[in-house]
Amino acid sequence: MSEMVKLKSLSIFFPFYNDAGTVEDQIKGAYKIGNQVADELEVIALHGGNSKDDTYERILALKTRYSDLKVVNKRDNKEGYAVIKHGFQAATKDWVFYTDGDAQYNLEDLPLLVRKQIETGADVVNGYKIKRKDNLARVFFGEIYRMLAQTLFRLPIRDVDCDFRLINNKILKEITLESKDASILPELIIELTLKKAKFAEVPVRHGPRIYGKSNYTAFSLIKEKLIGDWKLFWKIKSRKNK
Repeated sequence: MSEMVKLKSLSIFFPFYNDAGTVEDQIKGAYKIGNQVADELEVIALHGGNSKDDTYERILALKTRYSDLKVVNKRDNKEGYAVIKHGFQAATKDWVFYTDGDAQYNLEDLPLLVRKQIETGADVVNGYKIKRKDNLARVFFGEIYRMLAQTLFRLPIRDVDCDFRLINNKILKEITLESKDASILPELIIELTLKKAKFAEVPVRHGPRIYGKSNYTAFSLIKEKLIGDWKLFWKIKSRKNK
């Protein structure tokens, strides 16, 4: 990103849950790349549940190395991936970037989002996976879900499941997210759309999981999404009809 204008300030957060093997690289990468793309940087480690490994202990160890690391411990989380609400709430800078703690997305692609924001003036820059590097069942169900979500909600982005997002915090602070499951993702995009946010997209890399395994099976995830999204659809519809 040589000769590129930086963001004035940026919050980066990761939801970590059973991610002990990726905590260090994610946080180190956030400081390295975040300082390349923003004049002021805030890094937040969100412990998103009662991890069965030493995820939280590794977060605390990194806190001794990075004294300004903000730690949010939601060990008692019962809302699954909807725990990202607490990351948004904790973020204080002008822009918020988050991605998964499992390191399947490449942090080196963050400058692409920043460049696109500067070029377009977008309020939200969302990644979309160039090629999904998961098992066949997850890829298959993921594609089915992508098409169904697009049909149901007519979202302004092509890959709602791509958790590689840069968002204007001013607009984020104007919305309230209520979902208690994986439907937090379409709800986030819908609420930002209702606030007239301008969207842009960039292709990003997706890699295989390098530590542990997903907290969902492919079937349990799509089941949760479909049930949650159906409830979300009727909630949004009833709100529009008032």
